[in-house]
Amino acid sequence: MNKELHFAIIGCGRIAQRHAQHIHNIGKLVAVCDIVETKAIDLAKQYNANPYSSIDGLLQENTAIDVVAICTPNGLHAQHTIKALHAGCHVVCEKPMAISTVDCMAMIAASKNVNKHLFIVKQNRFNPPVVAVKSAIDNGVLGKIFSFQLNCFWNRDEQYYKDGWRGTKALDGGTLFTQFSHFIDLLYWMLGDVKQAQVFTKNFAHQNCIEFEDTGIINLMLESGAIGNINYTVNSYEKNMEGSLTIFGEHGSIKIGGEYLNTLEYAHVKNFSFGELPKGNKANNYGAYKGSMSNHNKIYENVVAVLNNTATISTSAFEGMKTVEIIEKIYQQKNSSQ
Repeated sequence: MNKELHFAIIGCGRIAQRHAQHIHNIGKLVAVCDIVETKAIDLAKQYNANPYSSIDGLLQENTAIDVVAICTPNGLHAQHTIKALHAGCHVVCEKPMAISTVDCMAMIAASKNVNKHLFIVKQNRFNPPVVAVKSAIDNGVLGKIFSFQLNCFWNRDEQYYKDGWRGTKALDGGTLFTQFSHFIDLLYWMLGDVKQAQVFTKNFAHQNCIEFEDTGIINLMLESGAIGNINYTVNSYEKNMEGSLTIFGEHGSIKIGGEYLNTLEYAHVKNFSFGELPKGNKANNYGAYKGSMSNHNKIYENVVAVLNNTATISTSAFEGMKTVEIIEKIYQQKNSSQ
């Protein structure tokens, strides 16, 4: 029988609640940490875990931890991941993996040096229509991919950015990192790497609360030769509107849509039918706003399977780095002021 895995969580914000819930279903949460001590205490009480306000203290006093989940602000992912790896733990790191390719490379190097797994959270890969379309593309059902359109139309109001780190270049990194890195990951995962980008960005409605863009239009050429664009904004009035990917191929046209890439809105493919797809999970609901699809159960099922040598990692650290690399490439090509 496989032993019960022991977990810790570093960072006790909203997404940590989701991690704790699924950790509880497959293992034991033994410790949590947040610099705001009351957050750590509150989360610890729910799962009979030990609370800490110091990462070093947590790692030194809990030497039997198998896996650490990193749920801290984006700009801290690298240093916190590397600390946990050096303490002898496997790591599950929330998206984005980091906000620079250099940091991602340091995380990968640390993982290899200590021979520990580094899992990157990309839960939208498990959305039923995404799984189905990915399989169709891989099997050549669509033939050559000609073009694509990725739409990310969400709402994030001023209140969302009042927690201190969101909206800052140092800890948030930018709208593509925090809101839409999942979408960039799916574009890379399904259609391949980016060769060239032309970018226009503006900050229309958040001048007083964020240090970067709230809206962007990106024209892309992929290494495959396919062309397309990304339209994104956090200015959708009052609520999230759409998260969609439309693909035009040699033998068919497909649109994965809904608010979170959670429905197959259109599919007309030569001699092929997707049939009825499984029902997906609901979006992560944080009260005042909603995030991406809630597939963290799949992430933790994969963690257990990998550590028991019965599966491979669903999203490798290299793939997590590629998302960061593409976002960096896009931001380096910005040619309008914010």
